[in-house]
Amino acid sequence: MATIYDVARVSGVSPKTVSRVINRDGAVKITTKELVERAIAELGYVPSTAARAMRSNKSGLVGLITGAISLSPSRTDVSGLPDLFIVQGIQKAMEESGKTLLIADTGGKMDRVPQLIRTFEEHRVEGIIYVADHHRRIELPPVSPSTKLVLANCYDDIGTPSVLPDDYRGQMSLVKSLIAKGHRRIAYLTLSPWQDATKLRTEGYRDALEQADLPFEPKLIVAADVDTTDSVTEVQLLWDAIDRVLTLPEPPTVICFGNDRMAMRAYGILRSRGLSLPDDLSVAGYDNHKLITQTLYPTLTSAELPYAAIGIRATDLLLGMIDGTTDEPTTPILVSGPVTLGNSVKDLPTSTTKLLSIGRITQ
Repeated sequence: MATIYDVARVSGVSPKTVSRVINRDGAVKITTKELVERAIAELGYVPSTAARAMRSNKSGLVGLITGAISLSPSRTDVSGLPDLFIVQGIQKAMEESGKTLLIADTGGKMDRVPQLIRTFEEHRVEGIIYVADHHRRIELPPVSPSTKLVLANCYDDIGTPSVLPDDYRGQMSLVKSLIAKGHRRIAYLTLSPWQDATKLRTEGYRDALEQADLPFEPKLIVAADVDTTDSVTEVQLLWDAIDRVLTLPEPPTVICFGNDRMAMRAYGILRSRGLSLPDDLSVAGYDNHKLITQTLYPTLTSAELPYAAIGIRATDLLLGMIDGTTDEPTTPILVSGPVTLGNSVKDLPTSTTKLLSIGRITQ
């Protein structure tokens, strides 16, 4: 097996220069760097990661704990597979860092997390990212002071650095876009009430109405989702929620759904009631899961949940904490996304006041 001394002999430089090229920790001429890299390729030299870690006290390893890999193929209960997209964002951000990402999957069992953390620390990872499947509070075992920890799509009660979706701002932006299109009766069929996202989005919904001087009507908000994988129950609950808002004395002109999957199911329910979209009723979703929003007819207006961006921001934060260039944030970092306009929302005429030349005011 080739050694660093063999590389030095073939390239005609000192072992120290070879070490600088490998570790990128010193200035080396481009021509010298090329000679060393050519010698490494010819000899098939593989640097000892363990030896480098002992010398530098850095392993170059980052751990990632997620449930995305084992559960995603069978998870028909979520649209967008958020944790998988977050993982992809983390992988993209890690590519240019020079560090190696180790991924451990929980298999959906939270009791495996403590052992996974211990295993990562035994391998001397410099930091760990934990990814949750939805915006929620979690509780993890403590890590050693030398290991940096960042939470993605989740938070805890002890202030561990975290990166979260800005659900409040997302729903507010969506409702504001509907108001801008002339809608004044806006229903909101939510995800499960216990979810953090639902609470924050409902606040965003209410504040958007308030800023437009529109009244808030509790009957226009209905929970249309439960914590179940029973598709029959989900459809029944969604049908009932739709029926409740459409049979109001003054029904809405647009319905916001808690996610795109719910909106997709609503298309069929609404058409079974003889409604034409968006001529009779406008529809909006949440997630901007393009497999849904772009294939539905009409295409679905949706607020984007920036999963990939959450992964990238979490990685950048962790790498900065490891390098000592970033202070640990004292509050969660919020990541927002745009509203993507489809053809599912109709423009409504708004009442305008015009002053005629004869001095009369007409509506």
